[in-house]
Amino acid sequence: MSIDAPKPLRLASYNIRAGLGTDLRRDPARVLHAIAGLSADLVVLQEADHRLGTRPSALPYGQISQLTGLAPLPISERPGGLGWHGIALLAQPTLVVSDIHRIPLPGLEPRGAVAADIEAEPGPLRVVGVHLGLLRSSRRAQLDRIREELDALDPRPTVILGDFNEWSTRKGLGRLARHYTLLTPGGTFPARLPLAPLDRIAHCDRLNVKLRPPPEARHPHPSDHRPILADVTLQPAA
Repeated sequence: MSIDAPKPLRLASYNIRAGLGTDLRRDPARVLHAIAGLSADLVVLQEADHRLGTRPSALPYGQISQLTGLAPLPISERPGGLGWHGIALLAQPTLVVSDIHRIPLPGLEPRGAVAADIEAEPGPLRVVGVHLGLLRSSRRAQLDRIREELDALDPRPTVILGDFNEWSTRKGLGRLARHYTLLTPGGTFPARLPLAPLDRIAHCDRLNVKLRPPPEARHPHPSDHRPILADVTLQPAA
């Protein structure tokens, strides 16, 4: 009798630019419909909060579950906020989150990474959302900090995804590539003519990660980035 393999966990990452589309209109509902169209189990968002004042959520909190079927994870430390340093995670309500780790990052700009420990059908998993700095020197220091912090946690299969802000496919991410498999889905920025591979995925050798094409882009785009999508399974035991 055959045993069905665990269903892959579908992950997505999307820099939503606080809901500002390529037509320079802020339309949170348009962003939420785009997120729903990804059909993901967990979505990592960047720029999920406004940058000024109290940095409120760029998405109407009450409509997130209604329009996407996903629930925000408790990441924000501010009333009215959705994320931490703009990074938010939306997950299927059936996913069990056992812990959340906030990782402050060095650099000239305030930056942070968020790691969520998930108990999913493929098995225990750590999903790390990032939005690295604009300067390569900052990105290198930030990658060092992320690896140091992850190494200090209890070990579990890990996938890192988000806006790495690195234009080159050969330089700048060596600190990560020496320890993780780095996947570059292709150009994701700018949304109208995606040339720069800013959004990427990195994973440890305990995981199989298969890139998936996101849904056909609509015009105007909900953001200046395009989303990335992948299916994740655990490597079979030896």
